[in-house]
Amino acid sequence: MTYELHYWPTIQGRGEYVRLALEDAGIAYRDVARGKNGEDRLVSDLGNPREKHPSFAPPFLKAGKLTIGQTANILLFLGERHDLAPKADAQRFWTHQLQLTIADLVAEIHDAHHPISGALYYEQQQKEAAQRTKSLRESRLPKYLGYFDRVLKTNKSGWLVGARRSYADLSLFQIVEGLRYAFPNTQKKLERKFTALAPLRDRVAARPNIAAYLKSERRIPFTREGIFRHYPELDG
Repeated sequence: MTYELHYWPTIQGRGEYVRLALEDAGIAYRDVARGKNGEDRLVSDLGNPREKHPSFAPPFLKAGKLTIGQTANILLFLGERHDLAPKADAQRFWTHQLQLTIADLVAEIHDAHHPISGALYYEQQQKEAAQRTKSLRESRLPKYLGYFDRVLKTNKSGWLVGARRSYADLSLFQIVEGLRYAFPNTQKKLERKFTALAPLRDRVAARPNIAAYLKSERRIPFTREGIFRHYPELDG
């Protein structure tokens, strides 16, 4: 089966966590919106009145007759079918729990530069963004990254769950990469404190399929249109 991933064609966003899992596992997929008339199809499929289980927003994955929305839900599906997560219930749901925590962090990172509304430009809420980002840098990021650092050090395998990589590791890689882009000064300090993060990032980056993906045109660059945005004035 060739999966169809539906996500915006010019940003990494929340779809990138799904792309990383598909790429690492060598799963055949089409990034639909990046094809000819793809964005029109994405919008059409999103609003299809015949869809029994419509997604609220991208990303969503089409797998045969199934349409699966929400990043963590898609990864739960892929993890069970493509050896991207342990099969035992305790470890499987632990992986999902970690992914949900990553989703919470992603939302906080996004809201730092859009603290009032996603419908407003950054420049229309710049003062509020400075206040929100100060809290993100000084309080929220240390809390989240400290948590994942503790999980890695407790597990002792170099991975978050068990002795092998899971989709949660791939997603944490994306968090570290994104924060290095958005808040390079802050992230450098945090990685000196939380010393398990950089090795996990390097371990994922060295995986053959991921290394090839990062060098390919399929990997969309970070920009100021995505979740991770670099505004020097917000980096402290």
